Amino acid sequence: MLDRWLALSRRVEARVDSRWTVPVAAAVAFLLRLPGLTRPLRADEAGFTLVARGWDPRADSVYGDLFVDRHPLVVGVFALSDRVGGEHAIRVLGALACALAVLGAAAVARRVASERAARWTAVAVAALLTNTVIDAVAVKGEILALPFLLGSVLLSLDALSRRSAPRAFAAALLGTTALGMKQNLAGALAFGAVLLVAALLARRLDGRTFTRLAAAAVAGAAVPVLATVAWAAAAGVELDTVWYAVYGFRMDATDVLGASSSDGPVARAVTLAFAALAAGMVAVIGGFLVHVRREWRADPVVTAATLAIVVTDAASLALGGSYWRDYLFGLVPATALCAALLARHRTGRGRAMRVVIGLSAVSSLVCMLGWVGWNALDFQEFHEADTGDAIAAAAAPGDTLVVFGGRADLQLRSGLSTPYPHLWSLPMRTLDRGYADLGRLLRGPEAPTWLVAWVPWDAWGAPGAEELYAAVRARYERHGSGCSDRPVYLLRGLDRPPLEPDC
Repeated sequence: MLDRWLALSRRVEARVDSRWTVPVAAAVAFLLRLPGLTRPLRADEAGFTLVARGWDPRADSVYGDLFVDRHPLVVGVFALSDRVGGEHAIRVLGALACALAVLGAAAVARRVASERAARWTAVAVAALLTNTVIDAVAVKGEILALPFLLGSVLLSLDALSRRSAPRAFAAALLGTTALGMKQNLAGALAFGAVLLVAALLARRLDGRTFTRLAAAAVAGAAVPVLATVAWAAAAGVELDTVWYAVYGFRMDATDVLGASSSDGPVARAVTLAFAALAAGMVAVIGGFLVHVRREWRADPVVTAATLAIVVTDAASLALGGSYWRDYLFGLVPATALCAALLARHRTGRGRAMRVVIGLSAVSSLVCMLGWVGWNALDFQEFHEADTGDAIAAAAAPGDTLVVFGGRADLQLRSGLSTPYPHLWSLPMRTLDRGYADLGRLLRGPEAPTWLVAWVPWDAWGAPGAEELYAAVRARYERHGSGCSDRPVYLLRGLDRPPLEPDC
């Protein structure tokens, strides 16, 4: 039995060592993300799309009537994608980003290790990006940022080896651009900074060369920042408004999450940890940390920089607070580096890493087959989309909708506009604490025609829930239910067809 296993392992290694491995892995990553074109947009994708469609910047609002705590760059990407190919075009763009990430990870591995390590790293990254236990459908900032992050890491390595100021400039520019896709993805910048400092301390750089490369990197990092300032000035948006949307809001939201009585973040953290384990990410990064002393002896500069990106990205994930599974995509560059540094060895730790990568690929394949089967048997539920479709069928021209609990995917499918600025629950809980703004809206002349209680009124233990429900009882009447028996309300005195959701 052992002989058969060893023979199988050798055949697998021979195939992975083929010169076609990297392009095939990139193609597989692209193709296995395309089934997402058949699925409705998820909440975040729908929210970004709605914000992009209604984008109307003004002095006190980056996006106009709607709020989202993201940099204008990622909303701009959604706007362009939607305009060119419709709302699902972002899924094609995400598939392309995954393919580029595989190629970028292989190039990074080639720089820090070997051609053999590059091929194994390409397999590892392709497996992570297509594993449905994390997410092989939705496209958000983490996915879109990956080519920038890995490109930044690659250029940082080239800048050091070639003593190239233009490459240091480009590396920092790409690393800062990635922050425009998701504002906490600073790992590539940490990698580049520690790489330079470690090289100076290890005397691989003299002081003059270090200063020249560091100055170029600072200049490169400044370009996206200055571009954002220039955009704000041209659009008439105050800089403190941009700052709050990108970073200030997250500080306030952290307080709200900490004071919340909801068990949701804890449950999601457990699910996220399971996903990281099942996908092989824990084993790859854990293997590097176990052997970090040996790697340090082999190359302290690259090892220090790899530790920096691991720590930075792990801290960013932990501080995010909500612990959605797709946060794990932010760890892909760090995972790729860890995989490359170990997979290059022909010793036990190299063989162990290659086994881990193989198991990660198997996990991705099994999970993908399970996902395809689940969807083919029509077990997959799309309650938000189905409820939105039912409201769209019953609504009249000019109707509006508010979803309490923030389901932008339902809002998008309904085709109705919203007079309430919050498409997500966390901004609602943070910027409308006690639901005073929503209560005034429901009592005022701009009250929405339709109101969906996607979560109970007293969810999260926020104050003001009883007053809000009183406003609902005063002006609305129950008009049936959406999927999962979610209450749907209609303004009193209006006549609309009954809801018939196809759940």
